[in-house]
Amino acid sequence: MSLKESLEAGRFVVTVEIGTVIGTDTTEIEEIGELLRERIDGANVTDQQSAVMHLGSLVSCHLLKKLGHDPIFQVTCRDRNRLALQSDLLSASVLGIRNVLSLTGDALSLGNHPQAKSVYDLDSVQLLWVIKKLNEGYDMAGGELNGKTDFFPGAVVNPGADTEAAFELQLMKMEKKIELGAKFFQTQAIYEVDTFAKFMKRAEGFNIPILAGIIPLKSAGMARYMNKNVAGVFVPDDLVDKMAKTENKAQTSVEIAANTINELKGMCQGVHIMPIGWEKHVPAILDATGL
Repeated sequence: MSLKESLEAGRFVVTVEIGTVIGTDTTEIEEIGELLRERIDGANVTDQQSAVMHLGSLVSCHLLKKLGHDPIFQVTCRDRNRLALQSDLLSASVLGIRNVLSLTGDALSLGNHPQAKSVYDLDSVQLLWVIKKLNEGYDMAGGELNGKTDFFPGAVVNPGADTEAAFELQLMKMEKKIELGAKFFQTQAIYEVDTFAKFMKRAEGFNIPILAGIIPLKSAGMARYMNKNVAGVFVPDDLVDKMAKTENKAQTSVEIAANTINELKGMCQGVHIMPIGWEKHVPAILDATGL
């Protein structure tokens, strides 16, 4: 069953973010694909994650599809103009990739090529409109396509906006993205279940699948870094202390992630796990939650 079919059937779904490699050896991607085969509903493939140069998302999606996954093609607007974005989307469609996640992209100053020039010809909202047009059989300029696409587009939202104005902006952008065709949302990492519950109360009127973001904690230092540098993410002190005191960080991380998922199950239609190199621990998280 595809991600689209699972969401439309009302199933609780699991998607996992898979980073691409830096180089041409795709063994790691294939090993992760095998590890997660038949365990997840969708495999998000990052697009130059953290503004660091990687193998392209498109070819990585193709490899995962060959392994039986339903890939989610993450597309950032930072690196390509409207011609390249539309061309890559058409290429994805020809390769049988149906899920697309529209993203603006991390700032280049964060990555390993800070001298690169940002493009931002479009933003993530405009890209959703482009996908809508391609699905209707037209390009951005109004030209008719020789064969239209059939994408299932998604978008992102941050439930942990730290001010009321920022929170309202997230809801406004979410509504606009839905108007332009977004069919599902994946969120920033959730550690405060109460905060997520308040967000879901405000967002329930949109009547759209929302997948809560889960980033397994690797250390107390990672938690403190996110609290200081990642907007809209806050790891509570008790979890930071737990990671600081544990002797088995992987096991404790799995327990925290599984407990969070269990608390979220009744609030949303799925979870989006972002393991950031800890893909090997995803099966243990799923086992601990019964998913």
